[in-house]
Amino acid sequence: MAGHPIFAGIYDRLLDESERKGLAEMRAGLLAGATGRTLELGAGTGINLEHYPPAVTELVLTEPDPHMVKRLRRRVEEKRPAADVEVAEVGAENLPFIEASFDTVVSTLVFCTVDHPQAAVAGAHRVLKPGGTLLFIEHVRGEGGSGRARWQDRLERPWGWISGGCHPNRDTGGLLAAAFNDVSVNSGEFPGSGTALVKPLIRGTAVR
Repeated sequence: MAGHPIFAGIYDRLLDESERKGLAEMRAGLLAGATGRTLELGAGTGINLEHYPPAVTELVLTEPDPHMVKRLRRRVEEKRPAADVEVAEVGAENLPFIEASFDTVVSTLVFCTVDHPQAAVAGAHRVLKPGGTLLFIEHVRGEGGSGRARWQDRLERPWGWISGGCHPNRDTGGLLAAAFNDVSVNSGEFPGSGTALVKPLIRGTAVR
């Protein structure tokens, strides 16, 4: 896979303001709920690593972009988490793990970029143990009929060209609600100045 070398190289800097203005705090609050054997989808450069609690005993980090993986492996070496860590260069749609094998699955700003989001959500559901939890933070489509949603549709393709394949107009909340029976969602806004295209944000849990 060719990946996105330029986007991978500037990814951390692009998120720096948002992390300082609240995104890091959101990550920490979300990941405090991670326990046991944990799978992170689309781990990127490994920004979440510092937020995993001691309750995580094993951590599997998936990332399909080879340029992101290079930075991810470097960060794992730097942070040296207490949990056993494995890096798997695979996409969220094609998880090579057996059914019901994880206590927790984590997704932060991932479902906007996968080629087949329904397959990725189904995969997350499949690998979770009964009672296991998907923890998520995702930017989503604006409210139906809103000007923001219309602009997200108009600019979807050019936005994807400059942002590593991101689709700003995905109804990820709806996808999660269709796949999981027990979903808890808090709505808000992406912190920092950023662009209005990715301001709508959801975070929460989905239990298998």
